[in-house]
Amino acid sequence: MLRFCLVLLVGLGSVGAFAQDKIYRCGNEYTNMPPPGSASKCVLITQGNVTVVPAVKAPPAASQAPTQSAAPRSDSQRSKDADARFILESELKKAMAHQIELRRDYNNGEPEKLGAETRNYQKYIDRVAEMKANIQRNEADIASLKREISRLTAGR
Repeated sequence: MLRFCLVLLVGLGSVGAFAQDKIYRCGNEYTNMPPPGSASKCVLITQGNVTVVPAVKAPPAASQAPTQSAAPRSDSQRSKDADARFILESELKKAMAHQIELRRDYNNGEPEKLGAETRNYQKYIDRVAEMKANIQRNEADIASLKREISRLTAGR
């Protein structure tokens, strides 16, 4: 019996060593026998063991997003959506008016110098950089408001 166990252990050990003898990577696939004709595309892996874990499959798209037919909108929900849309549109108008004012003051990167900025040019450069950052921030706000309005419109 001892002899049988010893033969079995030696046999299993040699099978494990044989399975990890030569591993090739052919693109995203790992194999111990590259397909004929693709030997130039396959690279021999010489370091350690290779463990391949299959990817987790994503759930179907239908379960990710609720459908419009799942629940009809109630009158109170429609009223809330209309109020939200009104608020977003008024905020968008304010942001667009503010954007016009910011661009006018910015004057294409050459705003008028203020009193202390004539003697200290660095203050002028800092103010221009801050004005540019404010314009970019306001543009991002406008884009965000437009996205929210379109999301409300698409949810009808």
